[in-house]
Amino acid sequence: MIPLRDDNPTEITPVVTVAFIVMCVLVFLYEISLPAQTNEAFVYMYGAIPAVVFGHVQLPPELMSLPAYGTLFSSMFLHGGWMHLIGNMLYLWIFGNNIEDVMGHAKFVLFYGICGVIAALSHAVIDPESTIPMVGASGAISGVLGAYLLLYSRARVLVFIPIGFFSQMIHVPAAVVLGLWFLMQLFSGGMSLGHEGGGVAFFAHIGGFIAGMTLIGLFKHSHIKFFNQPHPPRDSNR
Repeated sequence: MIPLRDDNPTEITPVVTVAFIVMCVLVFLYEISLPAQTNEAFVYMYGAIPAVVFGHVQLPPELMSLPAYGTLFSSMFLHGGWMHLIGNMLYLWIFGNNIEDVMGHAKFVLFYGICGVIAALSHAVIDPESTIPMVGASGAISGVLGAYLLLYSRARVLVFIPIGFFSQMIHVPAAVVLGLWFLMQLFSGGMSLGHEGGGVAFFAHIGGFIAGMTLIGLFKHSHIKFFNQPHPPRDSNR
């Protein structure tokens, strides 16, 4: 189930959401422009490495461009491949603009950053000895999804369901899209326990999602209610 758009227009221009997307794309383009060895060093410099974050190991001096806690932020703008980038940016574009809308630009920057840090730490505490860098905006975006679920669970989302010759596009409630997404993270996270190596940071998704649900009450405008009706479509004749 791949979301394509929602029917929940915004009242403000989502400049921060767009800025985050542009930054992630530019950083990724820079990443892939680097030679393979330099690219790997770049990921170790700016990715969040659990063992480094918790002080169990230290990077070589030539790779220590940021304090360990700084990589909790820088890692949000790195991605591991085109599909990783495109998937994250699609979710951010569809759901991020509405969350920016309900809290304003400055608060959205803070909310996004806090969710991203909590997500990275959620991943790190599962395997604090890991020396594999975690990269991607998925954790911060998971926070956006958690907030969206509490605010606009009744919004309609156009999704693409790829089932061979029977592939189709249908509208479903956001509660279904995001609820199923979160259940998949829980299931996949549970299955990943005890397995070493890289892969998807499911516990970052879980931690970010819960952080978003927890924090949205503090960040949203006071007049915005939980389980709100989505904004009605704008009248094109106005």
